[in-house]
Amino acid sequence: MQTVKTKEILETNRLLLRELCINDDENFYKLNLNPNVIKYTGNSAFENIDEARKFLENYSDYKLNGFGRWAVIEKESNKFLGWCGLKYDNNINETDIGFRFFEEYWNKGFATESAKACLEFGFEKLNQKIIIGRAMSENIASIKVLEKIGLKFEKEFDFDSKNKGVIYKIENKKAFT
Repeated sequence: MQTVKTKEILETNRLLLRELCINDDENFYKLNLNPNVIKYTGNSAFENIDEARKFLENYSDYKLNGFGRWAVIEKESNKFLGWCGLKYDNNINETDIGFRFFEEYWNKGFATESAKACLEFGFEKLNQKIIIGRAMSENIASIKVLEKIGLKFEKEFDFDSKNKGVIYKIENKKAFT
C-alpha cells in the first residue's frame, strides 16, 4: 500500500493529531471491532477493512468545514491511538467535540490531552463560539473528559430512543467580547 501524505493539525506534549487518511483503514476497522469501544457510541463495527476504507475515502468534513475528526498518534511510538476532533453539523448549526481510543490507551490521559488541544484549536484558530459534547448518560469516562476540558452540563436528551444522553457545552469567551 502506498503511503498517503497527511496534514498535521495539532501537536501536544505526547501526541500528533493529523487528518485521517485511507492508510488508517485497518486501525479504524480494529478500533470499532471492540464492543467496549463502541458501547456508548450508537455505532456498529465495520463489516471489514474495505468498509472502513470506503468510510475514510468518503469522509468529507475537511473539505466541507475545514476541520473534522483527526487521527491521534503517539509521538514516541508513532502508534495510532484513536481519533479526536471537532464535527460541524450543518443541520443544527453546532460543532461538537468527540473522541474514540483503543481500549489499551484508556485512563492514560490521551483523550483529555487531545480533546483539550482540539478545543483550543476550535476557539483560537477556527473562531468557534460554542463547542458542545454529547455522551450517553452511562458513559462516565467520556463525561469526565468533557468536564476536565471545561465543558459544563447543559441538558439531557434522547440519545437513540433506547438511551438517555447528556449535552455539555463551553463558550469561547473571546468570541463574545
